[in-house]
Amino acid sequence: MSVTPFQALACPLDATPLYCDGSAWRCASGHSFDIASQGYTNLLPVQNKRSRDPGDSKEMIAARRRFLTAGFYQPIAAAVSRAVLADLPPRAASSCLDAGCGEGYYLQQLTAAVPDQQTLALLGLDISKWAVLSAAKQDRRVNWVVGSNANLPVLPGTMDRVLCMFGFPVYAEFARVLKPGGRLLQVDAGPDHLRELREIIYPSLKPERTDEMPTPAGFDRLPTETVRFSIELTRAEQIADLLTMTPHLYRASAGGRDKAAALTALSLSVEVRLTAFERHGWGTLSHA
Repeated sequence: MSVTPFQALACPLDATPLYCDGSAWRCASGHSFDIASQGYTNLLPVQNKRSRDPGDSKEMIAARRRFLTAGFYQPIAAAVSRAVLADLPPRAASSCLDAGCGEGYYLQQLTAAVPDQQTLALLGLDISKWAVLSAAKQDRRVNWVVGSNANLPVLPGTMDRVLCMFGFPVYAEFARVLKPGGRLLQVDAGPDHLRELREIIYPSLKPERTDEMPTPAGFDRLPTETVRFSIELTRAEQIADLLTMTPHLYRASAGGRDKAAALTALSLSVEVRLTAFERHGWGTLSHA
């Protein structure tokens, strides 16, 4: 197994190549971005922030790390790792971006699945500095950066795989950074995902959309995989972590949150859809 940090970064200010110069990334225009002592780089310019502290909070990241490292979503990680590695050329160097990597759980699971003969350069990107800081503390084999999916600090046509895990896809940017034949792997909640929790915290559930996700410009659709399994939460702390790490914490009413806080055990359905798209030949794509 050979996992290395992805190096083909682009300056977020002028899109020119970045090169690593000691403890900083620099471009030919003179822009410089320090590598933090924890091992990550902030490539999100202040003018591109929509708030002072965008993305998931420190508390959400801590809750997600506790929940995921307990192994509750391991079947999702295993399916994603298989999909990333499928059809990669053996004994060749490939690359993968996790666009919205959170605290790094899925890339860390991927590193453990890379076969001995494969070389994979990894980049984890998230708009939350707390997420990237947490990820960088866990694994220095990955290049971790603070950045935005709306303006990926990645050179064009350099990625073999892009992951978007429960995130915010920007398809024009994903198409730009993927090589022709590269794949976007998108994971979204299915109709029954965490249904039992949602039935507790919401007065009623919205009807589920049954239409197929449209194929984005620049891509061809590959078969979709559905991953279903059940989990048992046996402590109030586990339920609280799950709620804290999801948007449901903020969407639920105070009464719904109180109902969840009173729970000490919960059986849950997990259902996600892993949709794969393959980047076809170069076309004219505008940035989303």
